Amino acid sequence: MPDDTDFGTITQQHPIRHRRWLLIAIALGVLLNPLNSSMISVALNRLEHAFQLNFTSASWLISTYYLASAIAQPVMGKLADTFGRKRVFLAGLLLVAVSSASAPFAPSFTWLIVLRLIQSFGSGAIYPAGMGIVRKYITDGQAQSLAFLAVFSSGAAAFGPSIGGLLMHWGDWPTIFWINFPFILGSFTLGVCMLPNDGRRGTGERTPLREALQQLDLEGITLFTLSIVLSLVFLLSVTDHPLWWAAGAAVLAIAAFVWRELTAHTPFINLRMFRQNPAFAWVLIQFVTVNTIFYSIFFGMPTYLQEVRHFTPQDTGLIMLCVAGFGVIIAPIAGRWVAASGSRPPLLLAGLCMTVGSSLFLVLRAHAPVWWLCVNLSILGLSNGFNNVGLQTALFQVTPQQIISAASGLFQTSRYMGTILSTLLLGVLFGNHLNTAEVHSLGGVLTLLGLCVLWMSWRIPKKRLGT
Repeated sequence: MPDDTDFGTITQQHPIRHRRWLLIAIALGVLLNPLNSSMISVALNRLEHAFQLNFTSASWLISTYYLASAIAQPVMGKLADTFGRKRVFLAGLLLVAVSSASAPFAPSFTWLIVLRLIQSFGSGAIYPAGMGIVRKYITDGQAQSLAFLAVFSSGAAAFGPSIGGLLMHWGDWPTIFWINFPFILGSFTLGVCMLPNDGRRGTGERTPLREALQQLDLEGITLFTLSIVLSLVFLLSVTDHPLWWAAGAAVLAIAAFVWRELTAHTPFINLRMFRQNPAFAWVLIQFVTVNTIFYSIFFGMPTYLQEVRHFTPQDTGLIMLCVAGFGVIIAPIAGRWVAASGSRPPLLLAGLCMTVGSSLFLVLRAHAPVWWLCVNLSILGLSNGFNNVGLQTALFQVTPQQIISAASGLFQTSRYMGTILSTLLLGVLFGNHLNTAEVHSLGGVLTLLGLCVLWMSWRIPKKRLGT
């Protein structure tokens, strides 16, 4: 197994072979989070029947997964810097393996949620640890390496519903957990052999546990978690019996979180960044809005297609390829356009596609042909590719280099916040009854959000990457 010095020497002598295997080891781990977050969309309908739930209750499998991911990414990133990236990467794979092996035997829906949380924390450890390894050990062609990893993560999200549909066709909901093991075994085996051994802080020095825990801002993490969980509890109860105590507790938790982060020496989230750099804050707000629209479609339409239109899970997965598949195809085109013209033009087109695609749901007929559904979803899929590349570039344009790592962590957290908001929106609209009228209501809300995206895209500075 190569140590740090050997790895550098081997990389210089055999750059293609060893870099490729190192990237494959990381890529097989990185894809686990988007794969498991997207496959569940096709399995929700079956889980509702298996555990006798409504859509609102079943959607907790989605919202809690993203909540845990939003917390795990920055926390595990700090742990990787402190205790070693390879250790955290392999530990994350083991957590995903344990949860994937246990989830099919969950005795209740509550236990299934707990095991999904463990899976989320595990996959949330893999991404920041893997990115840290790439940034430190791959110095030549780093952009191409990150693009290679992006294909795996984007592809996993794109084809997750189709994979889930095939698995549901040939098996049942436990198969969406079994499918993880080929990726886990491949990533773990290659990771043990190919990932460089790094000590704590990457230099071998030991950090006292007490100091490491202080750097994590456990109070801020706890208050952040309480704020999101209490807000979720209240919002998910609005359609039935609003839990006003949860609303009051959420306000208090948010206030305490803001006070803690403004006074902490090493805050979990540096709130002052938003005041010092308003353009950075607007990029994050736009990313939250974009993901609210995208995941409302990504999670809502499979349920509609199966419950109302009576498509099989396999057919549903294929139809949903129009949304995520187009995003993968468009990404390279968007990259070239952004390099030539800056992020603003592609993001304006993405906002237009989101607005038009959402407005088409307002005229969706109960027996609309499949080709019409595919056209509608394809328009929304086009926006996904432009948004992913355009907003990532916009983040680099408006963020000072010295805080780019922290900014990237918040950027990913914004994605998860958008997915959480999408499940709340779907819970309100689809919670107790679902037919084409509810899809019309969803289209109205998403059209308004699409117009907001257009306005925010217009605010983005007119400059190209590197200018």
